[in-house]
Amino acid sequence: MSKTYVLVGATSGIGRQVAARLVEQEAAVHVLSRHADQGAAPPGVMAASCDVIAEEPVFPEIETPIDGLAYFPGTIKLRPFHLLRRRDFLYDLEVNYLGAVKTLQRYLPQMKKSGRASIVLMSTVAVQVGLPFHASIAAAKGAIEGLTRALAAELAPTIRVNAIAPSLTDTPLAQSLLNQPAKREAAAKRHPLQRIGEADDIAAAVCFLLTEQSSWITGQVLSVDGGLSRIRLLS
Repeated sequence: MSKTYVLVGATSGIGRQVAARLVEQEAAVHVLSRHADQGAAPPGVMAASCDVIAEEPVFPEIETPIDGLAYFPGTIKLRPFHLLRRRDFLYDLEVNYLGAVKTLQRYLPQMKKSGRASIVLMSTVAVQVGLPFHASIAAAKGAIEGLTRALAAELAPTIRVNAIAPSLTDTPLAQSLLNQPAKREAAAKRHPLQRIGEADDIAAAVCFLLTEQSSWITGQVLSVDGGLSRIRLLS
């Protein structure tokens, strides 16, 4: 029987790769994005325009049970702590955390109808590894990790909830950090595996957690970070 998935912010980068993988599995894939109505959605999906950071987002109706939901919107605005303003912290929380909360509350009834649904949220390596200029985004993603574990406990055994914590990945969101050869080389050398992550590296992990391949996994934050959070190489 075909599965139904909802992907928020899946018109580029990691989300787009996840959509493509699920379409290959002949799943029904709903993509929600601010730009979905501009032809940016991946082929083979059902696209709907939705601004999740609006005070009261207009979510599309999905009548069928939802087997999986993944939330991809994120921010990378790295600044020294003393230059961050209240609006910076609030914006990071709105995009990374509160948008996910609104989406999950809206579609929770349809996920419960599935009986074996899965939720995947996005964190960052910066929650576990102290990185300069990450104060705002690390705080927002730390909230995501807390939400992941709390909901995993509250929604078990009907719904599984996990998160992915990537390191720097070659996506449109990260282009300001990778727009010069010297930046790319330095970023690659920081990782034990000596390369930057690719969108499909993260997409493979998301699909694993969304599908029945991970049916006995919940409440976890999976590090997909080239070893950055766990390994130190001898020089």
